[in-house]
Amino acid sequence: MKMVIQRVKHASVSVNDVIVAKIDLGLLILVAYTHTDIQTDIEKWVKKVVQMRIFDDEQGKMNLSVQDVKGDILLVSQFTLYADTRKGNRPSYIQAAPPEIAIPLYEKTVTLFEANLQKPIEKGIFGADMKVMLLNDGPVTIVLDSQV
Repeated sequence: MKMVIQRVKHASVSVNDVIVAKIDLGLLILVAYTHTDIQTDIEKWVKKVVQMRIFDDEQGKMNLSVQDVKGDILLVSQFTLYADTRKGNRPSYIQAAPPEIAIPLYEKTVTLFEANLQKPIEKGIFGADMKVMLLNDGPVTIVLDSQV
């Protein structure tokens, strides 16, 4: 599993020019799965993300989590995080899990984020052609890879 986590002032996802999800202060998370991902990987990384101290405290130090600031999460599936660009000019996505594997993992990720955050999260539409808009705060962008 790979996640790109961005601390945002606001973010939204549109499909066919219609906003399907939006948040204000919080985290925009792009997520992709590979063939070997299992639910215990997801449990570990979701807990880590929710508790990750990447929001500023009163002294301007990154000391607060998304829970602490009562922020929101916008989760977007993005299989292209598994692009292999070592050969040629066209990326290979052979390491990305096919939908029959990725969809249940994505749904489990949503459920776990909601349980850990103790509120609903916003999400894109799996497999849709989405347009993502965001205002990255900081900028703060963190990449997590369960294979490393």
